Amino acid sequence: MLALTRWKDLMLPLAVVASVLVLLVPLPTALMDLLLIANMALAIIVLLQAINIRTPLEFSIFPSLLLITTTCRLVLNVATTRLILGQAPEDQLLAAGQVIFAFGEFVTGGDVAVGATIFLIIAVIQFVVITKGANRISEVAARFALDGLPGHQMAIDADLQAGIIDEHDAVRQREKVTRQADFYGTMDGASKFVRGDAIAGMVIIAVNIVGGLLIGIFRAGLAPADAIGLYVKLAIGDGLVSQLPAYLISLAAGLIVTRSTQSSNLPAQLLQQLFSRPRPLAIAACFLGVLLFTDLPVLPLLALGTGCAGLAWVLIRQPSQESTSTIKTAPATPHNRSQRIEDYLTVDPLELELGLGLVALARSDHHAGLLSRISQVRQQVASEIGIVLPGVRIRDNLGLPPQSYRFKIGGSEVARGTVYPDKLLAVGRQPDVQLITGELAEDPQSGQTAVWIEHSQRSQATTWGYRLLEPVAALATHLKSLALQHADELLTRDATSHLINELRKTSPVVVDELIPGLMKLSAVQQVLQLLLREGITIRPLETVLETLADHAVETSDPMQLVEQVRQRLSRTICDRYRDEKQRMSVVTLDPGLEDLLVSDFRAGEMGDVEPEFLDQLCQQLTESVAPLVSAGKPPLLLVQTTVRSRLRNLVVGRIPGLVVLSYDEITPDTWVESIDSVSTETLIAA
Repeated sequence: MLALTRWKDLMLPLAVVASVLVLLVPLPTALMDLLLIANMALAIIVLLQAINIRTPLEFSIFPSLLLITTTCRLVLNVATTRLILGQAPEDQLLAAGQVIFAFGEFVTGGDVAVGATIFLIIAVIQFVVITKGANRISEVAARFALDGLPGHQMAIDADLQAGIIDEHDAVRQREKVTRQADFYGTMDGASKFVRGDAIAGMVIIAVNIVGGLLIGIFRAGLAPADAIGLYVKLAIGDGLVSQLPAYLISLAAGLIVTRSTQSSNLPAQLLQQLFSRPRPLAIAACFLGVLLFTDLPVLPLLALGTGCAGLAWVLIRQPSQESTSTIKTAPATPHNRSQRIEDYLTVDPLELELGLGLVALARSDHHAGLLSRISQVRQQVASEIGIVLPGVRIRDNLGLPPQSYRFKIGGSEVARGTVYPDKLLAVGRQPDVQLITGELAEDPQSGQTAVWIEHSQRSQATTWGYRLLEPVAALATHLKSLALQHADELLTRDATSHLINELRKTSPVVVDELIPGLMKLSAVQQVLQLLLREGITIRPLETVLETLADHAVETSDPMQLVEQVRQRLSRTICDRYRDEKQRMSVVTLDPGLEDLLVSDFRAGEMGDVEPEFLDQLCQQLTESVAPLVSAGKPPLLLVQTTVRSRLRNLVVGRIPGLVVLSYDEITPDTWVESIDSVSTETLIAA
């Protein structure tokens, strides 16, 4: 195997050295025939490969291969020219080998003028149509690929920030986009070699004819007519042997550049798209039928017209047969699979209902892959907060507007939204600024102002800094946001048992120590739900259970146990809210106000707090954290451990997004900056 690998590495360098030798050393005609046939076979293989690939990147070596084949053809042209000019007077038509002789005789058919005309037509097709067209396509594709590169990169970054893809997928997609841009860029340059090869081929043919006539007439003493018959035939044969592979390679280049990412190859797509609709076939059959009344031959028109009409009839009948089959088999379903009344009592933990216009998004073969996106969301939720998101039941709901959807948790609606399958969701960096026209919406993750735009506005939106989401990506983003928001509701008793059983496989001691001796499963579930409700990850479940085992002998109060767990997870909490310089900006309470709150809180429950006092406190806290919100920082309130949980329960519903931390949850390496302190005096003044 190692020896084979070494030979593979040596093949290309040896071929380059051999090409140099071909330029310098005359070749035997038998070897020349072998090389010419190999060149033609390689061109056919390249063309067939170009037809059968699904994406251009499957043949990413093509630009380099294009340069290699072009160079090889030019080298062979030089070698055949040497044979034609050097040996034609002695060997006549076999001077350059049997291949060139056969091509020259076949095309000319004994008439040099006819052969020259046919060759000129082939050369014009190759130079004007194929080569020039492939060159132009390469230029346009390269320009669009390079112009769209920043937009693709921003779209990948947006998906990564939205949590729709992970870092590994982002790296893979960036690499794919970069490779695609590099491919089209190199194809733009390589196509210039194809055009140059066509020009060089024409020049070499002219040299063979003019040089051959001069040598044949003035050196070999041939009659002008004999010299023309000899050298023109050889030149035409040489030109065809080189132009035919060049034509095939140019055609392959055009096919590759015009290919986009598809799930099937070109032949399958051609048949599917060209003959998938009966109406064009029926119209073509009618047109051919009208031509029967002209002087055109009847048999070809009748055969083709009948074929088009028959194929159109088959396509028209096919949907009807499918519908009939469906109608016949549908009523048998209730008899084949009986449903109990109890089946209707089941409530799915998480449901997604789609309007009629969104049902196509749920198909597994859809380009964006809703099912695949949901699977990614489940992975991300497990990685971020440590719970296994239940399977999402997707169903259609004809009662919803066609473009609407809604999420249910435990059978109750928690959110709904609108998605346009044929548009993009552009999320602005500045919530209050709309720079592009479209259907107004809201980003389900950040709450920023968003706009549904047409695909034609993609480049414009990217230029203005919008973050673009595909329809399925918007649905997945909304699902993830709801999963994080309602994680405590989704952590059922069975889900808790599943997490603990998984932990038992790796850490059986801590599980057996805690459950059921110190705490019941229901009590553990309650603690985990309280943590999730405050956005604390339970992914380090072993650490959580160890902390519960340490303190469950002292108290059974879930709120006190939560405080102990939070202190144990202090580094995780601080990492979430501090910046890259380990700084954390907070609002604090005056010690006197904290003492007042402690006196109002009875042990284990919330005490009597005057509504007016609570309103003033919430108003003052809202004003104090406003600078943090304006600066894009999390609104943090830092208080004593004894009042943290109860104070949070009082104010969290009145101040959305407020995070209440305790001093015991701050790690030593965190630098805390208090931007404001709320005191009793400020409340009285308010």
